[in-house]
Amino acid sequence: MTIPYTNSKSSKKQQVASMFNSIAHSYDLLNRILSFGIDIIWRKRAVRVLKKYQPQIILDIATGTGDFALAIVKKIPLSKVIGIDISENMLEKAKQKIARKKMNDRIGVELGDSEKMKFADASFDAITVAFGVRNFENLDTGLFEMYRVIKPGGVAVILEFSKPEHFPIKQLYFFYFNTIVPAIGKLFSKDSRAYNYLPESVDAFPYGDAFLEHATHVGFAKTKHIQLSFGIASLYVCEK
Repeated sequence: MTIPYTNSKSSKKQQVASMFNSIAHSYDLLNRILSFGIDIIWRKRAVRVLKKYQPQIILDIATGTGDFALAIVKKIPLSKVIGIDISENMLEKAKQKIARKKMNDRIGVELGDSEKMKFADASFDAITVAFGVRNFENLDTGLFEMYRVIKPGGVAVILEFSKPEHFPIKQLYFFYFNTIVPAIGKLFSKDSRAYNYLPESVDAFPYGDAFLEHATHVGFAKTKHIQLSFGIASLYVCEK
């Protein structure tokens, strides 16, 4: 299991919360710089897929600073989103952003553990996660919780980094992720370790068909994997 701080004895969950608390102040800026803004395009693609299901009540796990939640309510009429995250500082940024966009009536955010959610069974039409599942302490536990709180016929739409497999994207990607990303992260963030953890966590994560096997194992009946940007990221669509 990949963890942010190898010299710490705390759990992965505690370390991830601490890591995001420490980088919350620069998170949005670094996201735009490190992804060249492509992460915005990926979220728009995910929302287009989600919109086909016309969900009204949506849970956004690992909501962070609220970008995915805001993209959803902008494009899906009448939808409402509850966002949860384990990082208080990230949630504070999300609250500020949601208030500026005047979306408090459609988006609510709260502290919450994706692997032990307080919500009743079959509470949501859909669940979204953007770049959060690789941070689960136990992937199957987190996926089962998602399955549990989705209504029958509902869907989980998950964005996550993956690994390109073809020349030259593969070579450029690994050089950028393993060399450039940590260097830029060190310049802009108080926590340089966070941007070393990023490529490590991506490398350890079961992407593509391997991830879909986990989704099927916890009960999802129909799953699909869509490669984005030559395999740099993946969009997973898992129906209950």
